[in-house]
Amino acid sequence: MSFSSEFKEFALKGNVVDLAVGVIIGGAFGKIVDSVVGDLIMPVVGRIFGGLDFSSYYIPLAGQAPGLALAEAKKAGAVLAYGNFITIAINFIILAFIIFLMVKQMNRMKRAEPAPPPAPTPEDVVLLREIRDALKR
Repeated sequence: MSFSSEFKEFALKGNVVDLAVGVIIGGAFGKIVDSVVGDLIMPVVGRIFGGLDFSSYYIPLAGQAPGLALAEAKKAGAVLAYGNFITIAINFIILAFIIFLMVKQMNRMKRAEPAPPPAPTPEDVVLLREIRDALKR
């Protein structure tokens, strides 16, 4: 089997195609959820906590003057940008909660599939059971 035909067989398997579709839809869905978190939820959270923007909090490590914007402080030297980490952690918690609610709702909507009817018992098994029951008497 040549390399190209082997690759073609691999690439056209159902699982690989399903995975590719899942990754593409997941990327698009991720952008939607990022927008919901960044544009709808985080402004409300910021408003509730008095307009705090954690992303600009940092500790200067290279002797920068206090009060500089984060971008300017990074240009002047190393900084420990813990505020950005806090913002990303809050985004993750909100994102995980939204995904949890969506999966929970999807599981609720999913119908329980009925069990398939039992297969009929073969005649030889029925005959052997009758013989066994006759011998017990």
